[in-house]
Amino acid sequence: MDISINTPALLFPAISLVLLAYTNRYLALANRIRNLHDKYLEKGVNDLVLHGQIKSIRYRLKLIRNMQMLGMISIITCIFCIFLIYIESTEIAHVLFAFGLLAFLVSLCISLLEISLSNRALELELSDMEGLEDPTVLEYIKKKFE
Repeated sequence: MDISINTPALLFPAISLVLLAYTNRYLALANRIRNLHDKYLEKGVNDLVLHGQIKSIRYRLKLIRNMQMLGMISIITCIFCIFLIYIESTEIAHVLFAFGLLAFLVSLCISLLEISLSNRALELELSDMEGLEDPTVLEYIKKKFE
């Protein structure tokens, strides 16, 4: 398969949008950390829900850092790939393009994991509220049509 300069350039908009989404997740998490820090100072050390949230956020921060790094590696490899195609080193360009795609794929997979952890963190936040039920999707739809 032969790739042209346009092939890696096609990834720029996708990678840029994903990096923007990662940055937004990071900023939201940073805001949440500041709020939790204030709560921690208020409530003290013995709040189990707060400890669970802090532990989850530490791990999610590492995941977001890795997502961002892999996204940046992907865009950098695409830039080098374009340069290599320009100087007609197509064999190396193929390898570099494949590496960039792989880095982008891993970044998206880590993002999927982080979204799952984010949902668990929200469930933890809701866990201390009594009287709220967690209906299944079918129960929710059934309730809507009653």
